[in-house]
Amino acid sequence: MLSPADSLAPEWLVVPEDVNDLANGVWPASATRDGDGALVLGGVSVQALARTYGTPVLVLDEDEVRTRARAFRTAFDAATAAHGTTAQVYYAGKAFLSATVARWVIDEGLRVDVCTGGELEVALAAGVAPASIGFHGNNKSTAELERAVQVGVGSIIVDSDIEIERLAAITARTGAVQRVFVRVISGVHAETHDFLATAHEDQKFGFALPDAETAVARIRELSGLDFAGLHCHIGSQIFGVAGFRESASRVLELHERLLDGGPVPQMNLGGGFGIAYTRIDDPTPIDELAAEIVASVADGCEARGIAIPALSFEPGRAIVGTAGVTLYEVGTTKDVTIESGAVRRYVSVDGGMSDNARTALYGAQFSARLASRVGSDAPQLSRVVGKHCESGDIVVDHEYLPADLVPGDLLAVPATGAYCVSLSSNYNHVPRPPVVAVRGGESRVIVRGETIADLLSRDAGIDVANDSDGSRPSTPEGAR
Repeated sequence: MLSPADSLAPEWLVVPEDVNDLANGVWPASATRDGDGALVLGGVSVQALARTYGTPVLVLDEDEVRTRARAFRTAFDAATAAHGTTAQVYYAGKAFLSATVARWVIDEGLRVDVCTGGELEVALAAGVAPASIGFHGNNKSTAELERAVQVGVGSIIVDSDIEIERLAAITARTGAVQRVFVRVISGVHAETHDFLATAHEDQKFGFALPDAETAVARIRELSGLDFAGLHCHIGSQIFGVAGFRESASRVLELHERLLDGGPVPQMNLGGGFGIAYTRIDDPTPIDELAAEIVASVADGCEARGIAIPALSFEPGRAIVGTAGVTLYEVGTTKDVTIESGAVRRYVSVDGGMSDNARTALYGAQFSARLASRVGSDAPQLSRVVGKHCESGDIVVDHEYLPADLVPGDLLAVPATGAYCVSLSSNYNHVPRPPVVAVRGGESRVIVRGETIADLLSRDAGIDVANDSDGSRPSTPEGAR
C-alpha cells in the first residue's frame, strides 16, 4: 500500500528497490560506486572532486562525450553510405560550449554549430577550422555576419529576408562569396514541451515553406551568396523518428520544386535527439535514428525521382547531456506536511536555478542520488531545491532519496551536461560553478568557476582594489 507521501509522487516515479542504484542510460558509462559506497566518475571519487573544486561543480566525463560524438559520426556515415550519399555532423554548441569540448568533438570528426558571435569566438579560439563551422541565429547582427564572412565560416543559416540583404551588402563590399542555408518551418510539431518545439508556424525561427521559395530565389540573384540547401529543426528532446520522417517529407516537396531553378546540394535536418533524464526515459539508439531518418529521405527522393542530397545533422544534448553530473552539498532538510498527513522532504543544496534553470523554465525532470556514501534507510519522497529566493527554485522536482540524508552529504544530479551551464546566471549574486573534466582517474578544470570578487568587479560602484580586509568569501583554489 502506498504511504501518504507516495501519493504525492507522479505516476511515472516508482519507489526504487535500491535507493542507491545508478540507472542505466541516465549516468555516464563510467559512473560506479567504490568500496565505501561513494560515487566515482571517470575514475575520480566525488569526495576528491568536492575537496578540490568545491560545490556546486559540474563534472563532465570526457570519454562519454567522445564516445557519443564518435557514435553519431559513425552511425550517420554508415546510414548515408548505404544510400549513396554523405553526412556532416555538427555539434550544437548551444548545449554546452567551451574550447575544450570543441576540441573533443573536432577530434572525433564532427563540425561545430554556433548561434552567436560569442560562440563563434569560442570555436575559433579552440582552433576549429572556420570551414567546419555553421552559424545559426534568428537575429545575427551586422557585426556578427561581417565577422563570420571575414573568417570564412563554412555556412550561415539565414533566418529572414533582412538577414539575406545584410549578407548581400557585406559580400558586395568585401567581394566574398558566402555559402548559406535557408531555414524553413516544416509545420511538424515535435512531441515535446512547447518552448522546445521549433517547427510549428507561430514562432521566431525560419521561413514558412511558401516564403522560403521567394527567399531562395532572392539568394540565387545575388552573386555573393551561394545557396547550399534547406535547413529544418523540429524541436528538442525528441524520442523516435516519426517527427523527423514527416518533416523530411515536407521539406523534400520544397527541395524538389527548387531543383527547377538550380542545384540544391544539401539538406540539414537539425538535431533534437533526446536523452534519458529518468529511468523511464527510453531514447532511440543512435544507429537506429540514423538508419531510419536517412532511409526516409532516400525513400522520399526515390518516390520523386530525384537524387538524394548530402545530409547534415546537429546533435548537441545527445552528445554532452549524459556526460554531465552536477555535485551539490546538502545544506538543510525539512519535512513539510502537505495534506492528509502526506509529508514531502525538502532537500536544500548549495546551488539551484542559477546553475540549472531547466526545471523552472521547462518543468524538466531530473534524477538524483546520494553520492558521498550509500544510504541505509528507506526511500523517502523528496524535492531537491536550491538556495535562491524563489519558490520555483527547484532542481529535482520528484525523487526518492534515503531517509537518512543529512546536511553535509554530497548529492549528484545526472544528465546536466546540456543547457545547464549554457543557461546559468548570477541570480542573487551567486557565482557560477566550475566545469571539471574527468578521465582515467584524473580531473582538470575546463571552465573556471566564478568568485564573489569576480561578481563585485563588474559593479562600477564598488572599488574592489580598496577591499583588503580579507572578508570576502573565497572559492576552492582548484575551481578558479
